Amino acid sequence: MNAEHKHISVLLDEAVRALQVHAAGCYVDGTFGRGGHSRLILQQLGPQGRLLGFDKDPQAIAAGRALALADERFDIVQRSFADMHDELAGRDLAGKIDGVLLDLGVSSPQLDDAGRGFSFTQDGPLDMRMNPDAGVSAADWLHQATAEDITRVFKEYGEERFARRMAQAIVKRREDKPFVRTADLAEVISAANPAWEKGKHPATRAFQGLRIHVNNELGDLELGLQAALDSLAVGGRLVVISFHSLEDRIVKQFMRRQARGEADALPRHLPIRPEPFVPVLKLLGKPQYAGEQELQANPRARSAVMRVAEKLR
Repeated sequence: MNAEHKHISVLLDEAVRALQVHAAGCYVDGTFGRGGHSRLILQQLGPQGRLLGFDKDPQAIAAGRALALADERFDIVQRSFADMHDELAGRDLAGKIDGVLLDLGVSSPQLDDAGRGFSFTQDGPLDMRMNPDAGVSAADWLHQATAEDITRVFKEYGEERFARRMAQAIVKRREDKPFVRTADLAEVISAANPAWEKGKHPATRAFQGLRIHVNNELGDLELGLQAALDSLAVGGRLVVISFHSLEDRIVKQFMRRQARGEADALPRHLPIRPEPFVPVLKLLGKPQYAGEQELQANPRARSAVMRVAEKLR
């Protein structure tokens, strides 16, 4: 790996500690990245332990295959963690997993490599796909999307208050020249942003929204959380690290719903009441954040929040 694009795993010790790894256990790293969490899990596994990694990124898969060659207890799969249960069922491991770790968002190598098209500060091809061999690139989507669709993506996934202005600027400019480079898009978006925030690039939120849409990140997360729950054995741990409010909201609501049930909205006078809720998950501790020492070493950890739950039945 290029040292310039090295990935620093966030909440590394805390996340692996929360898994409560035991020597003969079977674990899943749903977001392998460059293997920081996986390597620490493997250090705590014995000869009978197993670890399966998932990732969509070809570069992450290459790193994972190198690790698999060096350690027979590990295997890597080029699939979204949303497909976890199907993959595990094919290996006769569904319902037998002792812990699942999901470290969400984009890795440092993806952000720092201008050629991947995620960055608004470095010029590169406007791609943004976690797996460049699948799906539609950001450039292709922007070329055919309506102003309404672009507005929705920027507003819902980027929480950008000037989403409509930005979308209209994109549609107007693409009539003369299609967007193919990140710097070009960032320049148009920045010019359409009338209120730049101090310390934040004016294209930050729009780029986040576009990236989330291109990779179906929130849809995968919703499916992946249920897949993880279905894959866990009783007593297994689910550990999730989120990096923005949209992700964390989905994780928090999912865990609370499985631990506490849906809010009872039925009128109290009805003669037939619903069956009492039986929890599936137990919430463990409060949300955890990176400490000051980690923040100094890795400023990208500042938005990370980790939630942990245990399967009860």
